[in-house]
Amino acid sequence: MTRPQHNDGNPMTRRDFLCRTVTAAAGGWFAGRQTALSAPVPPGAPPATGWQIGCYTRPWAGCEYGEAFDAVAEAGFKYIGFSGIKSATKRVIAPATPLEEAAKMGEEARKRGLQIPNAYGGAFASDRSVKDGVESLRRMIDNCAAAGVWSMMVGSLGNEKTYGNHCKAIAEVCGYAAEKKVSIVLKPHGGLTSPGPLLRKACDAVRHKNFSVMYDPGNIFFYSDGKVDPVEDCAVLDGIVSGMCVKDYQHPKNVAVTPGTGQIKFPALMARLAKGGFTHGPLIIETLAPGDAAQLIREARKGRQFVEQLVAGNR
Repeated sequence: MTRPQHNDGNPMTRRDFLCRTVTAAAGGWFAGRQTALSAPVPPGAPPATGWQIGCYTRPWAGCEYGEAFDAVAEAGFKYIGFSGIKSATKRVIAPATPLEEAAKMGEEARKRGLQIPNAYGGAFASDRSVKDGVESLRRMIDNCAAAGVWSMMVGSLGNEKTYGNHCKAIAEVCGYAAEKKVSIVLKPHGGLTSPGPLLRKACDAVRHKNFSVMYDPGNIFFYSDGKVDPVEDCAVLDGIVSGMCVKDYQHPKNVAVTPGTGQIKFPALMARLAKGGFTHGPLIIETLAPGDAAQLIREARKGRQFVEQLVAGNR
């Protein structure tokens, strides 16, 4: 799967440049954090109540994993989402990641006091056959289990010709994932996964309790050119939302926005999602306003505080 333009365009190049130059200019600020790691915490399990407020690695996608993990911990989070990073796969873990490396990534996160509710592994191959998709998904599931990740995220269901294969492959591995204590979640990511009615269609096609939606309000605006309001869109998803990629939006087509500073009406969104049964689970910030190393941490803290206040107001 080719990543969307807002993932691979100029912002990614800018982050890569900033990570290299600012880290050097800061005299090894990130390296200094490596000496202050907390004692490892054991792999956890999804709590049955409460919110798990975290941050994805995406804002540090041009950096090494240790720099990203350190920054998320420095910003005060207890939960981290594995997504973009500077690596061979451009992810912290992906289907192609060796199992031993996936296990190491989980341990490195927990050394920093971070649990891992979700990992985005990129595309899985179901374009040729359901079998190909099953094999790719099982590799990602195994890697999530090795890393102690609670759920793996799917961001694409192929095209009109391969949609059926993708849904069948997911349905076939849902039971296997449950045995590994890994759930499978689908996010709106354009194409056949956005807006909400298409997410509902996919869940109806897979028909498994271990498959649900990781809602992304910023992407609902992004892929509709600002025309579909997530507060209205999410009404078709009652009973199938298990988490949220907390992403804001500014028109036109900008998601490099710290939550709470854009156009998403988050209080109304949370209230509507709660009405549909989403009353606990992971709330993981995906994007922040860009900046240098210190600025990204400030933005991450600002985003965390916004989400904490948001859920406090929706109890």
